[in-house]
Amino acid sequence: MTEHSPSNQDLSFPAAVFTVCICTLFGANAVAIKISLTGLGVFTTAGLRFTIASAAIFLWARITGRSFYIKKQQIPQLLLISIAFVVQLSLFYLGLSKSNASRGTLVLNIQPFFVLFLAHFFIPGDRITIRKTLGILMGFSGVAFVFLEKKGISGDFQIGDMMILTASFLWSCNAVYTKRIIHNFLPFHIVLYPMVLSAPVFFLAGFLWDGAMISHVDAKIVTALLYQSLVTASFGFLAWITMLQKYGAVALHSFIFIMPVAGVMLGGLVLGEPITIKILSALLLIVAGILVVHFRQDKLVPLFSLGRNV
Repeated sequence: MTEHSPSNQDLSFPAAVFTVCICTLFGANAVAIKISLTGLGVFTTAGLRFTIASAAIFLWARITGRSFYIKKQQIPQLLLISIAFVVQLSLFYLGLSKSNASRGTLVLNIQPFFVLFLAHFFIPGDRITIRKTLGILMGFSGVAFVFLEKKGISGDFQIGDMMILTASFLWSCNAVYTKRIIHNFLPFHIVLYPMVLSAPVFFLAGFLWDGAMISHVDAKIVTALLYQSLVTASFGFLAWITMLQKYGAVALHSFIFIMPVAGVMLGGLVLGEPITIKILSALLLIVAGILVVHFRQDKLVPLFSLGRNV
């Protein structure tokens, strides 16, 4: 089986549990970023994260015999993706430095709805249906609740949320563009090369604008940095594409509602962020929107048929 030909098997119960774990790990990433920002500069954090992650993915690719070869005509495509990667991650990290992890997670998870809207215009055959429209409306209504929450929120929070919303839109544009060209690449190329190209840019930005690139380091900050680098950006990516190869996107995307749930809950539990009625309402609407868009009964029923799949 190649990376270009997923088998689209039904998820077994262990595979479903593993997918839940991966989505939870992704959801916790904003919490890890907030912790690392207590001692590292915004751009320095991104530079360190993607240097470590790219090294880990490079080693995995070498050990597993993946090809690093790209054609000359693929270079401009990778450069465009890399530029978008730098801008969207810069906005996301800057936004999180001003906002809460729970709010940032909710705003970032509007991305699937942006992708649905953009795909209607730029991906042949990927049309907006009534169900998708309902899901998009729920998702954007959820983000509206985030912005309506004023309790204990300063102007910096609102600026941070707007940065993250802009990052989410750019992420979606990048995702739609990537979907159009990914058949020309091995999937890990799309992740590895933008990381490699962006890391020096982040370090330069850190030198110019972070003030103190490293103000202090302790075990908690190092753990948070390694979590972002090795757990989500490396292991998470590799685990996700492995699951995509075996089970396909439809089955896996049925679980992405777990990401905002994990981000909000862990933001409250780990960072002590306020989980207000408006934040919970936003979470409910975004999760409902994701479920409306991705719920496929014919795909989800086998998850719970333990006798058949275990």
